[in-house]
Amino acid sequence: MPLVAGVDSSTQGCKVVVRDAESGRLVRTGTASHPTGTEIDPEEWWHALQHAIEAAGGLFGVAAMAIGGQQHGMVCLDESGAVVRPALLWNDTRSASDADDLVAEIGARAWADAVGSVPVASFTVTKLRWLARIEPGNANRTAAVCLPHDWLTWRLSDSDDLSDLITDRGDASGTGYWSPREGSYRDDLLERAMGARPELPRVLGPKDAAGKTSGGAVLGPGSGDNAAAALGVGARTGDVVISIGTSGVVSAVSDTPTADPTGLVAGFASATGSFLPLACTLNGARVLDATAAMLGVSHDELARLALDCPAGADGLVLVPYLEGERTPNLPAAQGALHGLSLRNSTSGHLARASVEGLICLLADAVDALLAQGVTAERFLLVGGAGRSVAVQQVAAAVLGREVVVPPPGEYVADGAARQAAWVLSGEAEPPAWTSDEGVGVSAPATPEVREQYAAVRDLTIR
Repeated sequence: MPLVAGVDSSTQGCKVVVRDAESGRLVRTGTASHPTGTEIDPEEWWHALQHAIEAAGGLFGVAAMAIGGQQHGMVCLDESGAVVRPALLWNDTRSASDADDLVAEIGARAWADAVGSVPVASFTVTKLRWLARIEPGNANRTAAVCLPHDWLTWRLSDSDDLSDLITDRGDASGTGYWSPREGSYRDDLLERAMGARPELPRVLGPKDAAGKTSGGAVLGPGSGDNAAAALGVGARTGDVVISIGTSGVVSAVSDTPTADPTGLVAGFASATGSFLPLACTLNGARVLDATAAMLGVSHDELARLALDCPAGADGLVLVPYLEGERTPNLPAAQGALHGLSLRNSTSGHLARASVEGLICLLADAVDALLAQGVTAERFLLVGGAGRSVAVQQVAAAVLGREVVVPPPGEYVADGAARQAAWVLSGEAEPPAWTSDEGVGVSAPATPEVREQYAAVRDLTIR
């Protein structure tokens, strides 16, 4: 049977999975790391991809491959195809004031109606405004703009022609100048941002071939990491996926587009032709990392401490805006620990407060999606922190609903591999690889925890 490869080129590193195209059976894997920071030379992604492919035993027998990549990153190319400057990543907030300016110029409702989302510092369109304002020379040199996964796919195709740049609906919908509803670029918004209309990648359908690698493997269009992860975990209409990684992401597979003028929900497209309304938090698993480091314990011990403490942590509340925040849009915010007393000055209370604060932040994101008319029939909990027993129990309690924990996997890379198999097969639907529905986790509802958190959160916002 032919093999397919899927790539996850994330903020932190690159993962490659090689799977059987028909069954989805995992054959081999490889990983490589990326440098830290909020801007990076794209060549680092390319080198990491080569190392990860090598670690996975190469592409021998691989008939098709696709890439899932971190969204929003700004990759600027000159007329020769050379990178103009290091790429600004999604978590680079230096364009926060530019986002404010762009929204003020035409209004939040106009942005939501045009592209399904209101720009924040993460979006590519705001980074292009920053580039034109702060580095006009680099802006003038920019002949084409693409996203991280677009650039890697282009490199794999061994082309140096800018007209061969391609992307997909899922990643294009995170730029701020492509409309999921209309399925087309808004060049007027691109020009508003940077004063020019550089070349943009062609937007392919979810099962369209994007060319071939130099070795002859068919290239899928790839997608942004969130859309690829939804495909990888087998999410369907009515599913809400809560992913806790570097960031926290709450997304839902929907048959209809959304347009939220509050900016809390980004109206993205999916990797399957539908829509993926999404709310993203800047703070995710690193909230737990920071708490574990402060307490000098492992993550397993942090979970034990949290579960040994009562719900509500006896009034101790952590508002986890440790790196600013995107939902709500407060890029300069800081975290807050509120309600400290002699009774709750213990390691267990801090552990419990950190888990509850993180889950309450994500529950606010769930509420934002529901306010847009999104249907929530099933909650899926994924991501590294989603494997914590404490996170699972607190999520079920705070949401007041069963959460389903799928089997551990490299969901972004798996989604890219599944797309590659889809492109290879030419079938109407992606292959049905997902057979294990996961484990359901339930817990007594704790509405008082959200009420306590909301009161302190609102103090922090003011």
